[in-house]
Amino acid sequence: MKTSIALAALAAALAVAPAWADEALAAKSGCLACHAVDKKVVGPSYKEVANKYRGDKSAPAKLEKKVKEGGVGVWGQIPMPPNTQVNDADIKKLVAWVLSLK
Repeated sequence: MKTSIALAALAAALAVAPAWADEALAAKSGCLACHAVDKKVVGPSYKEVANKYRGDKSAPAKLEKKVKEGGVGVWGQIPMPPNTQVNDADIKKLVAWVLSLK
């Protein structure tokens, strides 16, 4: 019985570990200066972004480009600056994480 409880706890911890890691990556990359997971800061919340693009198969490529190059107009007139300091692999991880939020 103790083994099954311990395994269930380990499985639960491993299931949320990527979310912590990706939120840490967002913080390290400077994203959390303008965004939060569940509330608007300067830009939209990550959950709003996920909801807007849910089911859009082209969303990952669009958002990766937007993160890298910046943009304006989708969420209002406050521009999102380009994030050239974030490497492409990290941008892919961040976009995948954002789109996975519910």
